[in-house]
Amino acid sequence: MPGMKIDHQLSDLQKTLYSSTNPTRRWLHTSRRDLIVRLIKNIRICDNQCALEVGPGSGVYLPTLCSIFKSVTALDVELSYLAAIDFLRQEHENLSFVANDLVKTKWPKGFDFVLCSEVIEHVKNPEKFAKSLSEATKPGGVLILSTPQPFSLMELTCRIGLSRPVINLVRRVYKEPVLPMGHVSLVSKSRILRILAANRFEVIESYTLGLYVPFLAEFGGEKAVSIAKWIESALSKLRVTWPMWTQVYVAVKEGS
Repeated sequence: MPGMKIDHQLSDLQKTLYSSTNPTRRWLHTSRRDLIVRLIKNIRICDNQCALEVGPGSGVYLPTLCSIFKSVTALDVELSYLAAIDFLRQEHENLSFVANDLVKTKWPKGFDFVLCSEVIEHVKNPEKFAKSLSEATKPGGVLILSTPQPFSLMELTCRIGLSRPVINLVRRVYKEPVLPMGHVSLVSKSRILRILAANRFEVIESYTLGLYVPFLAEFGGEKAVSIAKWIESALSKLRVTWPMWTQVYVAVKEGS
């Protein structure tokens, strides 16, 4: 988006997440990314004509979407994010940007596939937002939705660690961009499932992942990742998933 001002704090943060010098921080984000890329590649829908990503952030999923769908639309209310990834439009002729709020945007034809990763927690009314996701998805289309779990160890720790009195200390520990998360609507698994069902989505796959262990993550280096993976696997076998950071859902829009 030529001439548009880039908020470098936001764009630098997005770049850092997937290349962080802190092994745990990097793993938490790349493991979610890798899962969602795999899910995108594995989706089976009758038509690969058009896809929508709501809140593309650093644009990490857009190349994969552009390789599968004939047309891809990236929508974001934050103009600075779109400006920071405008180079992707030069690389992919089938990619277009829309700078708008999803709730205020109408899609007469709808999309075969909609991706909404780490966005719903930033909106004040998740139910209204999910209704707009449904309106954007064709009957028989697929939605992939990911969002943090409200009582995960990461979210509980960040309520203190990213508060105004403490965040500068956290920045000194990580030595890279750290900003408040801006999560205003953390949604539990049970609420997410109710919201999706109310908007005619049938969940066909679900995942929880990303165990953050306080202090070990900051000071344990690569060993911390190995330990976190082992604990996460053990908890998953016991079906204790609330400590994990991320919940991911693949859902099909009902109708024909």
